Amino acid sequence: MVRIENKQQFLEKALIWASQFGISAIFDSNNSSDKYSNYDYIIAADYLDFMETGFHGAFGKLEQFRLKYPEWIIGGLGYDLKNDIEQLQSNNPDYLDFPDCFFFVPKHLLLIKDDILEVKSPSPNIYQEILDTNRSDSFHKREKITIRQRFSKEEYIQQVKNIQGHIAAGNIYETNFCIEFYGNSKISPVHTFQRLNASSNAPFTSYFRWFDKYIICASPERFLAKRANKLISQPIKGTAKRGKTIEEDVLLKETLFRHPKERQENVMIVDLVRNDLTKSAKPGTVKVEDLFGIHSFKQVHQMISTVVCEVEDQTSVIQILKNTFPMGSMTGAPKIKAMELMEYYERSKRSIYSGAIGYIKPNNDFDFNVVIRSILYNASRSYFSFHAGSAITYSADAEKEYAECMLKINALVLALNGELKE
Repeated sequence: MVRIENKQQFLEKALIWASQFGISAIFDSNNSSDKYSNYDYIIAADYLDFMETGFHGAFGKLEQFRLKYPEWIIGGLGYDLKNDIEQLQSNNPDYLDFPDCFFFVPKHLLLIKDDILEVKSPSPNIYQEILDTNRSDSFHKREKITIRQRFSKEEYIQQVKNIQGHIAAGNIYETNFCIEFYGNSKISPVHTFQRLNASSNAPFTSYFRWFDKYIICASPERFLAKRANKLISQPIKGTAKRGKTIEEDVLLKETLFRHPKERQENVMIVDLVRNDLTKSAKPGTVKVEDLFGIHSFKQVHQMISTVVCEVEDQTSVIQILKNTFPMGSMTGAPKIKAMELMEYYERSKRSIYSGAIGYIKPNNDFDFNVVIRSILYNASRSYFSFHAGSAITYSADAEKEYAECMLKINALVLALNGELKE
């Protein structure tokens, strides 16, 4: 255990140091007041072993990897693992080429709570190595880069109307329809992460390097966590912009809390999550701990509910993840039909977007976020991508849903110093 003297300086240097390795992951809670948070900051760099695979048989392969390494493992679950769980397909173009499932055993692991650093590493000098790392310019300036979108506004609105036709027919009740924004340009993953984190300050922020691929994530949403025998899921449904004045901000927050459409969306997904948790729960233990909670972030207000249960002792952590994946907030209800329809109406593979990244500890506690508000980058192709989605219901206004998507990407566009073009 080491007390960090200058925490901010150390964290800046730790990011630069970790980013040099072919595999690295950083999780930043941004001093969240979340009662289920274990650490303020986790830094994992380099690997003793790793696994990566496509969706076919992925959860079985991950189960074997976990049995081989019952210690800290860190990794990601791509959205298209849905195809390993259900009879579904992913035929949309994939421009990123992330594995569907990827995990590693970290060689160097640094855990920070308050100002105390715990180091797990074969090297005795990691702390000093990080202190000796040269910091680069945190806010590197560059020319504007062009960002394009897979749907024009008019095309998006038409697709929403098409989806609402399925809702009217009773095929689904709600779905999460996503649009990709993309471009071809070299970016600095570290500098982009620093800019995004500074403007978002989200509780499930992460930087993840997987060789030539990067996840630059400012997620406000927890997918699933395990603490002893308790599972915690915190789906988000309901978004409002921040106000320009304190009075306007309070009004927008109150309006979000009372808005019937936002409540309808949220409770539908809460019911879906409750159903998913019953697959792992002891009978009668699933409950809603907090319904329609309003949480404020730098860019937006969000409606977040908390659903918990006690887990059956014999259920493996990998099976628990499989039982609830993909998360209800990014699919819809009924879940399988919603995923099937979104495969048809969306124009690109989601990849790790609307999947999850996180860690599993030696005691089998774990924490995974939802990969939203995230820039995905393939350095070999100089291709970057981010998605935004919103909940489509029968009463949804397509114009407002499009505006919500634009609101959600503000910080991402700024982090890239980008210019949006249809």
